[in-house]
Amino acid sequence: MKVSRRAASHGAEAEVGRSVQGALDGLAFDPASAPLTSPSVVARLLDRHGLRAEKRLSQHYLTDPRVVDAVVSAAGVGSEDEVWEVGPGLGVLTRALSSAAKRVVSIELDARLFPLLEETLARASNVELVAGDALRIDLSRASKGSVFAANLPYGVGTAVVVRALMCGRFARLGLLLQREVAERLAAGPGDPAYGSLSLLVAHHGRARVERLVAPSAFMPAPAVTSAVVRLELDLDMEPDPRTFALVRTAFRHRRKTLLSNLRLAGVPARTGREALERLDMDPRVRAEELDLASFRALADVLPALDVPDGAPE
Repeated sequence: MKVSRRAASHGAEAEVGRSVQGALDGLAFDPASAPLTSPSVVARLLDRHGLRAEKRLSQHYLTDPRVVDAVVSAAGVGSEDEVWEVGPGLGVLTRALSSAAKRVVSIELDARLFPLLEETLARASNVELVAGDALRIDLSRASKGSVFAANLPYGVGTAVVVRALMCGRFARLGLLLQREVAERLAAGPGDPAYGSLSLLVAHHGRARVERLVAPSAFMPAPAVTSAVVRLELDLDMEPDPRTFALVRTAFRHRRKTLLSNLRLAGVPARTGREALERLDMDPRVRAEELDLASFRALADVLPALDVPDGAPE
């Protein structure tokens, strides 16, 4: 395993190699081969390094081997794939990815975990462990057509998915994340979870929830249900800022009609009504009723909107 220290701001990253620990501690316990899905092994590793799961980092260590396999399967990892992972934790998913892929780049924010990961991944020679923040690190370093697989921290899950979608480097994503976010990724028009995030996914590809995951699959158990989701992406899809400025406007106030949201964004009422009539849309229509093709068509007949970027809903 290669270990790198990288400063992740503005895409500029300084790399400093670190060697893997030589001897363990004379005990029969071998972190490099210990089953990381065993709660007792997780507890022993954390105690060995004086660690505990950090609530502020949404750390919940995966201990169900079936879920590990489900994430690898959802990502469709093959023997020639380069895989990028965020938040390796103790290395349980990283090991599985290492066995299935040609190369794994794993990004970890918590520097305290590095000595532990150097032990648990000591035999994973195709893994590069990178110190960095997934919200700032330059994902364009990934080879085009790479795979993204992760057990994403709940607090940053949506933001990381958006970055992975928009960097244009990943062909498939296999993710374990909060059920609510997974349902938003895969939702269609009329679904309660449908929103701007759903449309961003539809623009770049398609998503499917593979399975739900109970809190008992983690240590410590989170307060919510999780889900494994698969995303297949079109690498040649270009950004569409005009359409998504409209999307953000349309979902700004979910209980209001599309026409009302347009008016609040500065579009004259008459202009909005004429655009809807031109496309045979009901003037009472709400954003959650429209698919991506409808938003694209509407963006073509409306004046361009100046709407700041924001986190998709």
